[in-house]
Amino acid sequence: MTQLHVAICGAGRTGHLNAALFARRPGVHVSLLTRNEEVVARLRGGEITVQLPNGEAFSARPDLVTMDAAAAVAQADVVVVTAPAHVRPAVLEAIAEHLPRDKPVHVGAIPGFCGFDWLAAEALRGRPNAVIWGLKDVPHTAFALDPGKSIRMGGAKQELSVGTHRRESHERRGELLSYLQALFDVPVALLDDYMEITLTPGNPIMHSSVIYGLIGPYAQWHGRSIPDPLCWWRDCPQLGAYFLERMDEECLALCRAVESRFGLDLGSVKPLRQEIVEAYGDQIADAGTMLSILRTNRAYDDIPAPLVPIAGGEGYAIDRESRAFHEDVAYGLALLVEMARRLNVRAPHLEEIFAWNVSYMGGLRGSSLAYFPPDWPGEPQ
Repeated sequence: MTQLHVAICGAGRTGHLNAALFARRPGVHVSLLTRNEEVVARLRGGEITVQLPNGEAFSARPDLVTMDAAAAVAQADVVVVTAPAHVRPAVLEAIAEHLPRDKPVHVGAIPGFCGFDWLAAEALRGRPNAVIWGLKDVPHTAFALDPGKSIRMGGAKQELSVGTHRRESHERRGELLSYLQALFDVPVALLDDYMEITLTPGNPIMHSSVIYGLIGPYAQWHGRSIPDPLCWWRDCPQLGAYFLERMDEECLALCRAVESRFGLDLGSVKPLRQEIVEAYGDQIADAGTMLSILRTNRAYDDIPAPLVPIAGGEGYAIDRESRAFHEDVAYGLALLVEMARRLNVRAPHLEEIFAWNVSYMGGLRGSSLAYFPPDWPGEPQ
């Protein structure tokens, strides 16, 4: 087998973890593209240590760690964009002109939400050899990042699903699947339509509802400081789980409307409770309710909520600079709200929680609406 060249664009938690995992696989050459000079310096002679859920650890180093987009992607067979959604437009702009032209190059995102297929099609127009794809979810949770040194792995998915842009041929979809199966230990299944990723419930509704349940207008900490650090899921308030289920119901209504409008079968888009239970299985101690699923999922253990100390005071506040706002709200939730609006789907919880989060974060600096096709959904089928 010839060497598989994989370029990872983004050295955050997901980028670090997958760079180390891929680097251990025989026949895989891994390059890591980052804007962080410290990561480059630390990995010049060092390795990434991965702390596993069972307490064991391993170390590995990508073959190339660089800030040079051309060097990172020039030989790539597979490009994996792990940068946050609000950074992805700049990443694709930086790498587009340097991608190989003499072979198919499979450009995807982990995870592929926030309309990555629309973004990539616009950024890579004129590059017919680019195969656009996205994973439905991250293969593993990852946290406790020490850039250029270590990352902690959380629970792993039992199966992965990949979607491609509608323009991709059967042959190219099959080649992509073979590459991804060579990179991951669990089965990888091809989805019928990328909309199955765009409409799968995830961080855009999970993070925004928990924040709303913690400090929103009906919450315990509304207008008050949070006295101690919190974990996203182990400390999820009951109110947050309630709003999450209401938002999930509205997302499913949007999914049914999309099915009707486009004649699609989106049966793979399931209620969030079912999605989480199927993804994590026996890592969940109590699957009785949404609240118990979030609080007792070992894959979610110890993932901290984005808090910052209050200047000159006691306690903590939700960090307005968190990617929970600038990625999940601005690029994920904004898209869902706009899709529901255009299809006349009633979504009061999505709209209210989106508006409140945008107000709390101080307004949108950018959003997925910049690349969301202005004529979507087009004429009914």
